[in-house]
Amino acid sequence: MHDLTRTALAGFKARYDYSAAGLWSAPGRVNLIGEHTDYNEGFVLPFAIDRRTIVALAPREDRLIRVASSFAEETVELGLDELVPENLQDWSAYPLGVAWALGQVGTPLDAVTGFDAYIVSDVPIGAGLSSSAAIESAVAVALNDLWRLGLDQRALARAGQLAENRVVGAPTGIMDQSASLFGSPDAAVFLDCRTLVSEVIPLGFDSVNLDLLIIDTRVSHAHSTGGYASRRASCELGARLMGVSSLRDLTLNDLDRAADVLDDETFRRVRHIVTENQRVLDTVQTLREQGPAQIGALLDASHLSMRDDFEISVPELDLAVETARAAGAIGARMTGGGFGGAAIALTPRDVLPTVMAAVSAAFAGHGYAAPVMFVVRAAGGAHREQ
Repeated sequence: MHDLTRTALAGFKARYDYSAAGLWSAPGRVNLIGEHTDYNEGFVLPFAIDRRTIVALAPREDRLIRVASSFAEETVELGLDELVPENLQDWSAYPLGVAWALGQVGTPLDAVTGFDAYIVSDVPIGAGLSSSAAIESAVAVALNDLWRLGLDQRALARAGQLAENRVVGAPTGIMDQSASLFGSPDAAVFLDCRTLVSEVIPLGFDSVNLDLLIIDTRVSHAHSTGGYASRRASCELGARLMGVSSLRDLTLNDLDRAADVLDDETFRRVRHIVTENQRVLDTVQTLREQGPAQIGALLDASHLSMRDDFEISVPELDLAVETARAAGAIGARMTGGGFGGAAIALTPRDVLPTVMAAVSAAFAGHGYAAPVMFVVRAAGGAHREQ
């Protein structure tokens, strides 16, 4: 974090020729379990990770916004009166989209002034660790302070989701922003995506010498493309044909009827959501009553459901999961929206080197690009750094 902080301050000064007024940060997230359940008003269990995005920011006296970052050469400039979704594109759609969204859920933009911002991040892009929500949440907490909006974390999460949906064009739910904003050290965020009620669930990985290994396949994905949207459309169709407002309203007991009512593909999409919701509830109960060493089978079942019923895995993810399990991980699954990105493997600390070596060898043997592997720990949510 210290290096990232220095980079943010130095980058702001170099780009704008004056010093930032403050630094705000937000973490990426990993989803322990509960995939594609969020936009179906279901349950999720993500946690914020110890990889963060930092925004250095200063107010302006006029109505100009300037945003720049360490991962893009250009500085994007836009007046507040021009801040509408149609004018926002590329990477700057994430921070500028949040500024626009805050005008929808908070104070109208004609009541605020412009700002300069510089963004740095060590959250891997395209790995399913929600680098986008980290940017959105860091900017949201910064502007909430700068503009004195007084919004709570739930409202900031809604602003981030609105930016993702309306500006970026990705039909995602509210899980990513909620995890980034509500995160807590050594704990997951158990979120009811219908009510937005959240609860901190202790993980206790360290107490039993477990590490959560991220296996980034480096197969890129983009949520605004067709695969994610088509899965969401299938879920909406399934809910409509089953006569419910969302798949959250279905339980395991409804699956027999669903098999009669729905075509095969829609049924399998629905079955994943219904069973995944139950797996989230079972994981929370298991963490509370038995501890993290007993959740492996639930992680494994989640991956099989995403592979076979929701069909969002890819061969690299399947290989990562299968190899990690065979080498000693107690449970593994792909994480994130799918079609690439990362797998997670809950691994006893003493066999971590063995698992990593096995995965590297398996990827090489299949002619795949070498994966990037690292351990993440649960971290605190978005806040002001200085």
